[in-house]
Amino acid sequence: MKVTINDVAERAGVSIKTVSRVMNNEPSVRPSTRERVLEVVQALNYRPNLAARNLAGTHSYSIAFIYDNPNAYYVIDMQNGILEACRAQGYELLIHPSNAESRTIHDTLHRLVEQNRVAGLVLTPPFSESPEVIDTLCAMDVEFVRIISSHGNESTENNSILIDDTAAAFTITQHLLDYGHKRIAYLSGGTEHFSTQGRLEGYKKAQRMTGLPFDEQLVIPGEYSFDSGVANATALLQSNNPPTAIFAGNDEIAAGALFAARMLNFDVPRQLSIAGFEDSPFSRQTWPKLTTAHQPNDEIARCATELVLKRIQSKCNGERSGKSKEGASSVNREQKITRYFTPKLIVRESSGAAPQKAINS
Repeated sequence: MKVTINDVAERAGVSIKTVSRVMNNEPSVRPSTRERVLEVVQALNYRPNLAARNLAGTHSYSIAFIYDNPNAYYVIDMQNGILEACRAQGYELLIHPSNAESRTIHDTLHRLVEQNRVAGLVLTPPFSESPEVIDTLCAMDVEFVRIISSHGNESTENNSILIDDTAAAFTITQHLLDYGHKRIAYLSGGTEHFSTQGRLEGYKKAQRMTGLPFDEQLVIPGEYSFDSGVANATALLQSNNPPTAIFAGNDEIAAGALFAARMLNFDVPRQLSIAGFEDSPFSRQTWPKLTTAHQPNDEIARCATELVLKRIQSKCNGERSGKSKEGASSVNREQKITRYFTPKLIVRESSGAAPQKAINS
């Protein structure tokens, strides 16, 4: 026989409304009462009927993760972090891959929010970088949190999780400089991304502080993909004056560069050092394993989700206390919340001391 909210209320000795408040993670419950209700929920293995909650409640118990990213590892990490936060608070997750360049993104967002009754969204690049997406969601009065590079977004007006790509890229480049490298190439992803721009700035800053002149011929734009890494590293390593180190915009590019080096008989790291970014499974599956920057995507996603759920609940509590929907929304939007993450350097076998002589001598 299915356990109902009435069973939980009776066993815990509280009202049905109190159980509902606990399940909705509302703050207006005594800690001792909350603990008692949760113990009964666990003992009875109670699972609320999400469809009924959505129909009966003032807001939906679903949030959406919308993405356009070919990196499967990144997407999986994000999904895992979002799911963990959703499950902890009784929310469901709607996963929606979409084309960021589509002319119908406005309609896509409206369908997500209106037809699926989505209460909030977690946005990753390129959607988190799109003014059209942000303006559309603000006009719809739906809560969202952006996961985005801090480069160019230090004074963002939206709730955001900011990734300090510049600081991380500076640390990686400095690591290579400390090994004695002076010709360090940067293989980037698409230049339209804030993350690409931030990592380039960190790369340039480290060399500038060391006194090295900036050589734009060592900066090769491409895509955040293995194939892009292979193609651009091959061109660099076959040039008359190849670099002694490569800083790649992500681990897939770095893995591609490592493949190119092997095909051209470059010894890594004796003749060529390679460093990536993100600490994806790619970085641990190559040989040698890649030096990289650890970006905790699951933790970032979990933090973003907890933030958007907190704002959804705060908005609903404001409406219940007698404020108008517009008033509650206005109060929330003024209370901007920002969290920062700085990827950490992970040194592995793909980086080492610069060769004493030029590689092609």
